[in-house]
Amino acid sequence: MSSNRTNLPLTLLWMSPGCVRGALLALLAASAGCSGGLRDTAARDAPPNFVWILADDLGYGDLGSYGQERIQTPHLDRMAEEGMRFTDAYAGFTVCAPSRSVLMTGQHTGHTRVRRNGSPGLWDEDVTVAELLKAEGYATALIGKWGLGMEDSPGAPWRQGFDHSYGYLSQGHAHNYYPEFLMRNAERVPLRNVVQRSGRYTGMSGVATERVDYSHDLMMGEALSWLESNATSAFFLYLALTIPHANNEAGNRDGGGDPGIANVTADLGQHRERVGMEVPDAGQYQGEDWPGPQKGTAAMISRLDEGVGQVFAALQRLGVDERTVVFFSSDNGPHAEGGNDPFFFDSNGPLQGYKRSLHDGGIRVPTIVRWPGRVRAGSVSDFPWYFADFLPTVADIAGFEMPDGIDGTSILPVLLETGASSEDRFLYWGGTTGRAEAVRWGRWKAVREAPDQPLELFDLASDIGEERDVSAEREEIVREILAYLESAVTALPASE
Repeated sequence: MSSNRTNLPLTLLWMSPGCVRGALLALLAASAGCSGGLRDTAARDAPPNFVWILADDLGYGDLGSYGQERIQTPHLDRMAEEGMRFTDAYAGFTVCAPSRSVLMTGQHTGHTRVRRNGSPGLWDEDVTVAELLKAEGYATALIGKWGLGMEDSPGAPWRQGFDHSYGYLSQGHAHNYYPEFLMRNAERVPLRNVVQRSGRYTGMSGVATERVDYSHDLMMGEALSWLESNATSAFFLYLALTIPHANNEAGNRDGGGDPGIANVTADLGQHRERVGMEVPDAGQYQGEDWPGPQKGTAAMISRLDEGVGQVFAALQRLGVDERTVVFFSSDNGPHAEGGNDPFFFDSNGPLQGYKRSLHDGGIRVPTIVRWPGRVRAGSVSDFPWYFADFLPTVADIAGFEMPDGIDGTSILPVLLETGASSEDRFLYWGGTTGRAEAVRWGRWKAVREAPDQPLELFDLASDIGEERDVSAEREEIVREILAYLESAVTALPASE
C-alpha cells in the first residue's frame, strides 16, 4: 500500500442515489486531482471498483488500530492509517447468516429474508448488491463463506448476482478449515483432506484427521487470481473469509454425538494443542505462554491480516489501487467457541457481550474504509452505521437507482467528509418473533430481551459498556423507541 500522497480537504458535494455516474466521477476526480488522484483520463472515466473483506467473528478489540496489544495486525493497521477507521460501525446481526443477508440486501433483520442461521436462504425476488452491480456491467465474485443459499436453492450465489464464486455455501460446512471439498460455482471441488464427519449440518462439517489443504489459503489464492483476471473491468469482490471462526466440532471435547476432539485427538498431531482454532501452525505465537486455542486465535488473525496485505499489494500491482474502494469489517463480535476465550485478548474491548449478544460487544465491529485520494488518510469517524448502509453507499458512488424497501442510507458524505448522513434514524437488530431485539438511535442504545420484557436504555456517549440502564430517567426516549419497534418487523412468508 502506498502512503506517499497529500491529503487535501475534499469539497465534493454529496450526490444522491440515481445521479449520473459520469458526473459523480468527474467531481471526484476534480476534488482529488491534486492529492494523488486518478492517474489518467481513462482511469478517471472508469467506474470505481468495490472490495468488501469480511472477517468471521473478529472482535472490536482484535486489531492494533482498535487497541489490541498482543496480536500483530500490521496490514490492517496500515489500512486504518491510509483510510477511515470507524468507532461506531455495526454488523447486520449477532450471527453469521442474518448479518450477511443485511449486507447483501440493504435491509435490516426485521425485513431481510434471512433472519436466523439455518434459514433456507434468499429467494428470487430478493435483490442483492451483486445483482445491481452486475446490471451496471461489473464483474462480480464471492470468495469465502456465503451462508445464504445452497446449490439447489434460489439463494445460491450464482443466482444472486455473482459471476464467480468459490468457497463454502453453508456456515456449518465452513466450520471445518480442512474440508473434503470447496464449491467453485455449482461444482464441488475435492480436496486432499480426510474428514471424520459430524452428524450436524447434513454431514458437511466435522474434524479432519488428515490435514493437507487449508481452506483459507485456497480462498486467498482464488481471490488474487480472480483480481488478476478482472483488473481491466469494473469489479466487485466480496471476500468473505472464515477466519477467526472456530471449528465448533473440533472444539467439542465431550463428544456430544459429534466426532469432536475427544475421538480424533490421536490423529491431530501438532494441531491437538489448538483444538477448534484451526490453523496450520501457531506462527510467531508458538513460544508464547498462552493456552493452545489462544495461540491458534492469534495466528488466525495474523494470517487474516497477511491476506489483507496481499489484496492491497495486488491492487497496486494491477494499477487499480486508486480507483478501488475497500471496506473491511466483521460479521459479528468475537466468539467463545472451539476452546477460544474472548476475554483473553480483550477481544470486545470496552464493549459488553460477544457473539450472539445484542449488546454492542456482539454487533459493534472493527470497520475500516480505504479509498486513496478520496477518503482522508488517518481519519476517524464516530458516525453510527451498519451493514444495511453498504448497498446504498455503493449505489451512491456508482450512480444507480436503489430498489424499493431498502433500510440503509448512503454514508458517502461521511466517507468524503462533505457532511453527514442523518444520525436521527433507527438502526435495528432482531426480527425473530419472541426473541431479543435492539435499536441504536444517535447516542442511545436500547435492548429488549423479549417483547414482554422492559426496554433497557443506555447512553453510549457516557456509557460505552452499557452498564447503566437509564430508561427510568429518559422516558421520552423509551416511548420513541417503543413506537418505532411497533412497526420495525414485517412477517416472513409462511414457508420460512
